Amino acid sequence: MAITALTFDLDDTLWDNRPILERAEAEHYQWLSEAIAAAQTSPQTSFGDCYPLSAYQQHRADVARRHPLKRGDFTWIRERALFELVEAYGLPRLQARLWAAHAIAHFLDLRHDLTPYPDVVPLLDALRQRYRLAAITNGNADLKRLALAEHFPVMIAAGELHAPKPDPRAFLAALARLGATPSRALHVGDSWREDVLPAQRLGMQVAWVDAKDEGPRALPPGVHRLAHVRELPALLDRLTTQDSARQGG
Repeated sequence: MAITALTFDLDDTLWDNRPILERAEAEHYQWLSEAIAAAQTSPQTSFGDCYPLSAYQQHRADVARRHPLKRGDFTWIRERALFELVEAYGLPRLQARLWAAHAIAHFLDLRHDLTPYPDVVPLLDALRQRYRLAAITNGNADLKRLALAEHFPVMIAAGELHAPKPDPRAFLAALARLGATPSRALHVGDSWREDVLPAQRLGMQVAWVDAKDEGPRALPPGVHRLAHVRELPALLDRLTTQDSARQGG
């Protein structure tokens, strides 16, 4: 059947996410340590010296284990971990909550300081003329803070729904809002576990962005390997041609 709807992962599909997160991680934590030190009236060991970035990362993993229902809500986990560490540092609970909230706001500003791959905007401009588009992400990138939002009438923050991919509910929610059935939709993503397998099991076609060409050689039916998202239009044209040939036969 002809494809009428496309769903997209965001991080590492439409932009290179690693350098963005690495910068946001380091800079917001340094900002927090310096801001707390500047607000102190008497010198003492700095927050960053008591709890270096590695300690925060380990504590964040512990918070995720203690709150399994929040496992996909990365913003909540980050803020909770910061709050607990700032309180353990010795600040009153209310102050600790305020510092954690300010630090997360700074993190999210850095998190959204990103540039999509050069091909992405013209690609989406063309695709939205032919298909209904949705974004499905486990990350905490908020499309409403990005210019790309105009391309996606449907945006699913799977972690905040407590149903992070590979949970199928995020895909089903997107399809329902698009008014599309799985057999007439194609998902585009880079993760074998979080994108390819759940979408394929629902009966969707999948464009797998295997940028490093590290995946298995034999792919399940309906899964198509791309080296980059820029190759998507050629795949869609090929699938359209195949569908027309089947109907003509």
